[in-house]
Amino acid sequence: MPISYDSERKLFKLDTSDSSYVMEIYDENYLVHLYYGAKIPDANLKSHKYRGWFASVAPQNIHIEDTLFSPDVSPFEYPCEGTGDMRESAFSVRNAQGNNSTDLRYVSHRIYPGKPRIDGLPSLHVNSDSDADTLEITMADSVTGVRAELYYTVFNEFSAMTRFVKVFNDSDSPVDIERIFSSCTEFNTHDYDMITLYGDWSKERTFERAPLTHIRQGISSKRGTSSHAHNPFGAIAEHCANEEYGSVYGFNLVYSGNFEFSAEVEPHGGTRVLMGINPEAFGWRLESGECFSSPEAVSVYSAHGLGEMSRTFHKLYQKHLIRGRWADIKRPLLINNWEATGMDFTGDKLVTFAERAKELGIDMLVMDDGWFGNRDSDRTALGDWQVNEEKLGGPLSSFIARINSLGIKFGIWFEPEMISHDSNLYREHPDWCIQVPGREKSIARYQYVLDFTRKEVRDYIYSLMKKVIGENNIEYVKWDSNRSLSEVGSLALPPERQKEVAHRFILGTYEVMDRLTVDFPHLLLENCSSGGGRFDPGMLYFSPQIWCSDNTDPIDRLHIQFGTSLCYPASTVGAHVSASRRAGYETKGNVALWGTFGYELDPNTFTEEDREIIKEQVSEYHKYYDLIRSGDLYRLISPWENERRVAWMFVSEDKEEALLTSVVMRKPYDDAFYLRLRGLDPEKYYVDDNSGEVYSGALLMNAGINLTNYGRNDGDSFKIYFHTL
Repeated sequence: MPISYDSERKLFKLDTSDSSYVMEIYDENYLVHLYYGAKIPDANLKSHKYRGWFASVAPQNIHIEDTLFSPDVSPFEYPCEGTGDMRESAFSVRNAQGNNSTDLRYVSHRIYPGKPRIDGLPSLHVNSDSDADTLEITMADSVTGVRAELYYTVFNEFSAMTRFVKVFNDSDSPVDIERIFSSCTEFNTHDYDMITLYGDWSKERTFERAPLTHIRQGISSKRGTSSHAHNPFGAIAEHCANEEYGSVYGFNLVYSGNFEFSAEVEPHGGTRVLMGINPEAFGWRLESGECFSSPEAVSVYSAHGLGEMSRTFHKLYQKHLIRGRWADIKRPLLINNWEATGMDFTGDKLVTFAERAKELGIDMLVMDDGWFGNRDSDRTALGDWQVNEEKLGGPLSSFIARINSLGIKFGIWFEPEMISHDSNLYREHPDWCIQVPGREKSIARYQYVLDFTRKEVRDYIYSLMKKVIGENNIEYVKWDSNRSLSEVGSLALPPERQKEVAHRFILGTYEVMDRLTVDFPHLLLENCSSGGGRFDPGMLYFSPQIWCSDNTDPIDRLHIQFGTSLCYPASTVGAHVSASRRAGYETKGNVALWGTFGYELDPNTFTEEDREIIKEQVSEYHKYYDLIRSGDLYRLISPWENERRVAWMFVSEDKEEALLTSVVMRKPYDDAFYLRLRGLDPEKYYVDDNSGEVYSGALLMNAGINLTNYGRNDGDSFKIYFHTL
């Protein structure tokens, strides 16, 4: 069994394919963490709860004679606030008496096959109960009357587990949840680095690595979204760990709102790592008899470096996060008009786009922002989701029929969570904005945020979307969100619930997305948030692909896509060829192939030479589709390791084929370029499709291949396809 309980030693042991996770029920029913790491056959780990000799000033439980055990230093599984543990806590409630001392102790547990869902929140799923097993531990605080259920799910095929917490108020009075992290992971050393992904608009998910020190360090968002600034991913890695070697622990939160990933090194050298909702500006009033669920945290252990960690996340998400018909079937190759036209388009102009697209082998035209209300600039009409028939030259159904008659599918853009000051909706319902009474509302991109905590707001917006989609042959929706939350308040909630607004907003967004995917299961939904401002597992649960960044420059995209790949599979990465100038179409295409692939330009401007290049790229998209979407990714040369040249490759699961790609960011100083490949079968022989040469997998991985004559100048790139004899 992947999950076992030793009743004599009171030990829980959770085994994934390559890792073990061990907990102990100690005296007075404290739940203590003992181990997380490479898989071990036994669990003789009781001494792991001790961390050196402790001074008498450390808080002690008067019922425990063991003086080496103290709430202030012991590695608790789910540490609470205000009862002797002075480190960062995972959980805290404030009771009716006004204090927040919280003390959860073990009560009972269950072990069962399968995995529970989380009400109102996205989470990983199982295709059958044989895919995973779940441990459910019940904890309780005898003073506050709060009960917590800790859920641990172990996936049998992967070195991965998920965790979340469900809290119940069994008392007669309301309590306020002030902190509720989804996971706490204790390490008995701090000899690690923290790896995170920081960024900004057009610079999302940039790799950053720093050693853990005796300070509290980490990343967070309080923007109301997971954000451009930080991604809800983090890793704890051995100092020596690289792509192929060393222990790495990856953490990812299935959530699209305010989050925190942090590590605190205690004076005795141990490290506590937390992942969950950012407690800053968060609170939740829990009435008697109510319950609250945290988002789900995913953890992956790799004994073989960052590369194995990433490949585990990729396969786990492809199989157990992404849902619906688009999880497995081939997605359309699309062209989007935004970068070519902005809002300055007509129906006739877009029909010419579709005509050229058909000639090039493109499958779908996506009409972006500007098709509704009086939307001719970004200052107006958000919330007025009525078709501008004058711009399109008639009803939307007639316009789409013209597109479809060419053999081209049709997609459309929405920004459902937003409202323009200059809109009919705002003039009718100014109270429908997120706002704080008496404070002027900040504006961003000339728009406000709708109060999706309110059912009437969600219902109204969804009714407009449903009418447009239900009455027309629309096969794709791009869901955009172009600003963060500020002045976070709701006119519909009482004062004691104002700290709930940010979380309720995300729950409301999830609800509308869920309704959309249930009512229109044929839709391909692509998420966007000023590019990659909400690139997280919560969004992937609803949309199998996310627009990676508004920055489509292929050289800049290398940093963004390499960083994104630490956690997210290529099939989720929205990547297009655009009119950016720093490289030619060949390099643009080679970079965009590492993603969903598509076009973001005006096809009427193509020269005959451009058209031939595009046709070849479309052919390659189909040729390499399965290899890139389901193959294993190997980052051979990363931009955080080499500022001049990068390389990556995809290898099919059966090791029968591989695609190598390399890009010159800046002309290298050295002339010679030998590259060792990875992931191949050393016993098999591979044909280089460019040269016709035959090499063993062992040679390609150990001696490498001479690529000196490939790609030597700024912006150059090449790819080589290998297949077995």
